Amino acid sequence: MPILPVIADSTDELTAIFKDLHAHPEIGFQERRTAAIVADKLREYGVDEVETGIAETGVVGLIRGKRDGSRRIGLRADMDALPIHEETNLSYSSTHPGVMHACGHDSHTTMLLGAAKHLAQTRDFAGTAVLIFQPAEEGLGGARGMLKSGLFDRFPCDEVYGMHNSPSGEPGKVGICKGAAMAGASFFDITVKGKGSHAAMPQQSRDPLVIASLLVGGLQTILSRNVPPLDACVLSVTQLHAGSAYNVVPDTAELAGTIRYFKDEVRDLAESRMRELCDGYAKAYGVSISIDLRNIFDVLYNNADLSDAYMDAAADIVGPENISRTDEPATGSEDFADMLKVVPGAYCRVGHSGTTGLHNPSFFLDPDILPVGASIMARIVERRLAS
Repeated sequence: MPILPVIADSTDELTAIFKDLHAHPEIGFQERRTAAIVADKLREYGVDEVETGIAETGVVGLIRGKRDGSRRIGLRADMDALPIHEETNLSYSSTHPGVMHACGHDSHTTMLLGAAKHLAQTRDFAGTAVLIFQPAEEGLGGARGMLKSGLFDRFPCDEVYGMHNSPSGEPGKVGICKGAAMAGASFFDITVKGKGSHAAMPQQSRDPLVIASLLVGGLQTILSRNVPPLDACVLSVTQLHAGSAYNVVPDTAELAGTIRYFKDEVRDLAESRMRELCDGYAKAYGVSISIDLRNIFDVLYNNADLSDAYMDAAADIVGPENISRTDEPATGSEDFADMLKVVPGAYCRVGHSGTTGLHNPSFFLDPDILPVGASIMARIVERRLAS
């Protein structure tokens, strides 16, 4: 089965929507223009119910099949952009300086709109399709916000499916990892409060910059000497801020970063050792060290049976030769994991041309992926609600 006919006929429209969203990116919980476009399009397509303002800017649409059925299948797309200044020089580059769709969420939103148009026109299924347009995926808690707003109480789902573009340079390749597919993540902020001095008289200081530098190295011993070698964990210090003058030892140094993990017990171990190391360095050097640890993403678990069902649907569109059911886990994180903790489902990746990585100012997403992703989303509903 090729691209679904309604979606194939809508390729130009979907491309125009995608380019418009790309040119007008919005940060998490600020996706008001995007949400308005989504709601207007859903109504235009004849979606039965459209609810807005869920977790501030989230949108949910319901489409009922033409055959009776009580089962409900959820499809989810994220809408937010990143605080990155675009450097692609595309004709439809971001018109908002410092904000860019560098992760492809504009394509995810467009693909779900394409699926919505097909499902609303054909309705060749028994039950209800639940279309979830989520705000604030990029570390701001959009999925948790929608869940707190009663997403699955108000719009129950038996299964839920998500999708992400993959700049693999392999257009039309679709893959999935069963089980623990994407890492959970905690973010941390550490403040070292020492004692400043003239840089020419450092003996009068308790130099927080030296202590912070030692702490960066000390934190890496958690991976080499505490985490079991067969358990994956990444601990990255990504920020170090201290001082404002050449001739002043500062009072304070600040560290920040992230932990990525695939088991909650590994996260707990890493966080416990981080607190102990901070306490130890504080006592050793006579300073104050505070640490703030925040769980941002849960581990994303793909249900094995539903992963196979998802790939069967994808194979209908791109052919079985373009399907991988054994992708490796990714150390990146995704807040769709929070929805999968409540409702079983699966999350796949769809390849496209272009190999510049995600979250890069030169990231390019080939619009040819749009009808492919839209068709796969629509097809999983038709398959799972066949009778």
